[in-house]
Amino acid sequence: MRLSVVVQNIKLGALRDAWGNPDDRWPLIFQRIESIGEPPDLVLFQEASDWEKYGHRQLAAAMHDLDMDAMPIPPSSSGLPPVILYRRETVGRWQNWNTDFAQETLHGFGVAVFDIGLPQPLAVISAHLNPFSPDKARAEAKLLATRASRYGPYGIVGGDINYPPASVEHPDPDYAAMRPYNRSARTRLPSESDGALVPDRRVTETLSYSGFVDAAWRLYETTGDKSLLRRTGSDDRIDQLWVSEPLADTVVEYRLLDIPEGASDHAGFMVRLDLSKAATNDPWEYR
Repeated sequence: MRLSVVVQNIKLGALRDAWGNPDDRWPLIFQRIESIGEPPDLVLFQEASDWEKYGHRQLAAAMHDLDMDAMPIPPSSSGLPPVILYRRETVGRWQNWNTDFAQETLHGFGVAVFDIGLPQPLAVISAHLNPFSPDKARAEAKLLATRASRYGPYGIVGGDINYPPASVEHPDPDYAAMRPYNRSARTRLPSESDGALVPDRRVTETLSYSGFVDAAWRLYETTGDKSLLRRTGSDDRIDQLWVSEPLADTVVEYRLLDIPEGASDHAGFMVRLDLSKAATNDPWEYR
């Protein structure tokens, strides 16, 4: 079985601009997803603000246009919740929807659990980490990695991670495009780096140390294709999909979704997983 996963920060629900003015960009988001050429199996959105209003009108529109079902919108203290849509024909009905500890994060999250034929269920999280504090984001990263492992060794954490990729070999951010408020979150303090600009990779290193693998970086290591490392935000590849180590060999395709322009301030992307390559020799249970 092959599983295609789309990740996209839609910026204020794709309904408003940064100042709160009406700005319906959903048709552009829809075009980006259509551009992959076939229906995705999972779509992980971030910043689905106001999707619950007016009888969940925008959530229903997304379900209708994409011909997918949706998990309930998780609790969010910021009002910018992440959303998961899934294709029941390929991943089946969900087995669990767990929002425990969502209040421990700024934007909220939930764990969607599916039986896709592996020895243990697949757990999926749409992630949006705290952009203001790398220390808080590290705690969120550890929490999400742990919750994605709650149902066994097969987990996906994908979304707006907001921080530089984990490997020190990854290309540096575009510092010239980096705003001071992002610089203070995404680089080490001058006192920690002798005044040099050094990416703060501790947030994503936490995901790696928790047993997860950056899909784009994994495929780059295999192919050497530097286009896989293109930036998704203005200054860095801050949107990422992480799979648990038993799924590392399943990553067979990564494609950036940045057309049409103007859909969001983030590029989206699609990752394809060939689940026949999943490691099945150690189907442990959480403890």
